[in-house]
Amino acid sequence: MRRFLRPGHDPVRERLKRDLFQFNKTVEHGFPHQPSALGYSPFLRLMAIGTRSGAIKLYGAPGVEFMGLHEENNTVMQIHFIPDQCQLVTLLDDNSLHLWSLKQHGGASELREEHRFTLKGPPGSPPSATQVTAVLPHSSREVLYLGTESGNIFVVELPSLRVLEDRTITPEAVLQRIPEDNCSRRSCELVEALQEHPKNPDQILIGYSRGLIVLWDLQNNKATQHFLGSQQLENLYWQRDGSKFISCHYDGSYTQWPVSSDNRQSEPLENTVPYGPFPCKAISKIYWQTTKNGLPYIIFQGGMPRASYGDRHSISVIHGSQQTAFDFTSRVIDFFIIFSSDPAAEFDDPSALVALAEEELVVIDLKSAGWPAVHPPYLASLHCSAITCSHHVSNIPLKLWERIISAGSKQNIHYSSMPWPIDGGTNIAPDPPQRDLLLTGHEDGTVRFWDASGVCLHLLYKLSTVRVFLTDADPNDNMNTMGEDEWPPLRKVGTFDPYSDDPRLGIQKIYLCKYSGYLAVAGTAGQVLVMELNDEDAEHVVDHAEADLLQDQEGYRWKGHEKLKTRDGPVRFEAGFQPFVLVQCQPPAVVTSLALHSEWRLVAFGTSHGFGLFDHQQKRLVFVKCTLHPSDQLALEGPLSRVKSLKKSLRQSFRRIRRSRVSSRKRRGAGGNASEVQEANAKFDQDALQEMELAPVQRKIEARSAEDSFTGFVRTLYFADTFLRDSSRHCPSLWAGTNGGTVYAFCLRVPPAERRMDEPVRAEQAKEIQLMHRAPVVGILVLDGRSTPLPEPLEVAHDLSKSPDMQGSHQLLVVSEEQFKVFTLPKVSSKLKLKLTALEGCRVRKVTVASFGSCKTDDYSENDLAVLTNLGDIQIISLPFLKLQIRYPCIRKEDVSGIASCVFTKYGQGFYLISPSEFERFSLSTKWLVEPRCIVDMPEVTSNNHVHNKSGPENAARKSR
Repeated sequence: MRRFLRPGHDPVRERLKRDLFQFNKTVEHGFPHQPSALGYSPFLRLMAIGTRSGAIKLYGAPGVEFMGLHEENNTVMQIHFIPDQCQLVTLLDDNSLHLWSLKQHGGASELREEHRFTLKGPPGSPPSATQVTAVLPHSSREVLYLGTESGNIFVVELPSLRVLEDRTITPEAVLQRIPEDNCSRRSCELVEALQEHPKNPDQILIGYSRGLIVLWDLQNNKATQHFLGSQQLENLYWQRDGSKFISCHYDGSYTQWPVSSDNRQSEPLENTVPYGPFPCKAISKIYWQTTKNGLPYIIFQGGMPRASYGDRHSISVIHGSQQTAFDFTSRVIDFFIIFSSDPAAEFDDPSALVALAEEELVVIDLKSAGWPAVHPPYLASLHCSAITCSHHVSNIPLKLWERIISAGSKQNIHYSSMPWPIDGGTNIAPDPPQRDLLLTGHEDGTVRFWDASGVCLHLLYKLSTVRVFLTDADPNDNMNTMGEDEWPPLRKVGTFDPYSDDPRLGIQKIYLCKYSGYLAVAGTAGQVLVMELNDEDAEHVVDHAEADLLQDQEGYRWKGHEKLKTRDGPVRFEAGFQPFVLVQCQPPAVVTSLALHSEWRLVAFGTSHGFGLFDHQQKRLVFVKCTLHPSDQLALEGPLSRVKSLKKSLRQSFRRIRRSRVSSRKRRGAGGNASEVQEANAKFDQDALQEMELAPVQRKIEARSAEDSFTGFVRTLYFADTFLRDSSRHCPSLWAGTNGGTVYAFCLRVPPAERRMDEPVRAEQAKEIQLMHRAPVVGILVLDGRSTPLPEPLEVAHDLSKSPDMQGSHQLLVVSEEQFKVFTLPKVSSKLKLKLTALEGCRVRKVTVASFGSCKTDDYSENDLAVLTNLGDIQIISLPFLKLQIRYPCIRKEDVSGIASCVFTKYGQGFYLISPSEFERFSLSTKWLVEPRCIVDMPEVTSNNHVHNKSGPENAARKSR
């Protein structure tokens, strides 16, 4: 009876749990999803990015990151830093203005929203009267100038965001100083641009959409000069000395205008259509940067010929005879130029172009010959090709780390060596305690190696599997090749390329052994590549082997895609991971599970048809096992087939409903007269009531039929050296779990090292376990005599783990979607179980063993199971007693792709995709926590406007969520 009673709280264990477990979402890695606005502060050397979901993110030197979120979740339209302050203003698409400040808090600081404000017009006025189109933070740091659709320019006080109505600049006031024959009331509709005079803060340029430009005197509240453009205005830019400014227009032209002291209409100095004479797209933004050699940099967005290049997203740079149109693969949101911010400097001397595109951030070095791109230390475009899988490896040995970095540096020779130009703030977070890798597999057949040790997710190395196969694209093609006489002079920049040459190249499973340097990669068309790390370029033949998982069974016909064709003869590979053997599964279905044992030199792979074992030292197939059920016809259609058997799924659902109704009618109909049935029901109800009082309520889980589709789908593979035949001798073994709740165990005979190449590896099936409810098996684990999970291959050999206890009895833990079950070995008799679905109503999606250390003492740590469910909750379950320790809500249950993408680390952290381009990092451990912690020193502005570094009371930083 005691086993039904709920245990009471153990205060010692509760205190220990507080020292071990704590849930935090720490940092977002990658590129912001759907960016919509860009801002930059030359004073703080910080960049800000706003998104369509209302997020605002600030970036400086690597590790310096800040984040805020508007409550309204509206699109951020514009971002403007207040000059010489740790403040910025955002404009949302609901016409609201928000003032943000960086405030110090506990040694680091948070990005806080100080005020919000919506401009309101007179009663009865249309919305356009106050729809903000242009924002100018004045250098006095006291006011904002807000241009509107109606042509009015409102003045808003800082930091209170109060409208100063007596200082409003109305279209009527502007027109008083302009001759009537030059313009009308409609000329002053929609303020397109506001720019402060670089030398005289009492003057601002007002640009109206229809082409009228006015130089306005703020002191005397009058127009001192006006300029009439013949084309619709897009933007304005002052030259550094204030003697001229540039306007850019809708027809793809830009114009230079002189500024004089007398009140008259000015004629343009020069009008240029850089990509004329044919009709061109609008130039939406322009910079005119002066240099010491006298030749200016003219940098502008757009302006391409409409007919031939109207679909291009470009930013052009012109410097003397040099001209390049940087061609982006996604729409350019905005850009800025980093140049000398010292007011006493005579020239701009631009150093870098920073462009925010819809899918990536691109930085161009303007100082180096050829204007190369700068390799970004953060804001990586994770989704340059769609992410298809992830794999995390903790605590990488230094030698392997250096070899991967060396291979990556050889790939980056075309990047600029320029230091990262956005370098505001100081990272004060402690150095990462270890080196961690996050590997992402992509749709185009590449694997990217990311430094996941700290706050910045930095690309170390990119591996491509394409060279092994024959595809339509030539891997030697250079997308940047450009003829000398080609016009416009387009040059591709950025890494975002969402198009895959062949969807069969997609990477589905990755397994890296950090001790041996072996890497196994498996793909969509049944290809399994085993690779080893080579520090030099090499040319060699990749050995091929086929694994027929159907084993010539009759009645099966594969309806999916064909296998990839391989290259004949030697293939040249770059330094890094180079494949030496390819195992091709037949049928060429998606590889659904993968395991590598580098000490035994074996790789196991599984698909929806079965699984196999390959000896990559002898390059020989050891065995294959078909797991198909006779009804598994759907498994033969393939993932790229558009014929999904919806009718069959509906039919099976209706069959289940019918079976349950028939069985309930049979129960009601069985038995004699009504009184006997009533008496039996009363007794059953009484027994059920007693059971409910003793045990938690359990949901009825109907057993799955063996006829359900995909029962042979291999979900997990696991190598273990354990007791499988008897309790006196342990041996290598391979375990496989399927979608139908079956676990297969094979004994392996691996020859000793001295005879490893002479004798074959042999395998023999020893066990087959069928779970009662046929729930999919998502994890298999063997615990040694101390109830500790078996160490990784080669971990003991490198003195990084204790040898497993082979004296006590071993235990087998099988994790299905519905329950955790412990069996004794070698008898495989049930010992303990935890019914998750019956008790919680959820299903296991991901499970891993994680080590949790106490934050109070270095002497205590324990292994637990970290479990992610289909509801997005994370549960920590103790080993070996399977007691629920704590539960945290992590991912929205509607976010199916986020749940599917989640990957746990060995030390209680995790990553999951919150968008196609961003990983959210979280921690379950009190000890292992990676989060931004930084300081931004507040420079002091002296009376002569020179900037000095000084640490003041308003030091700013931000601790991320």
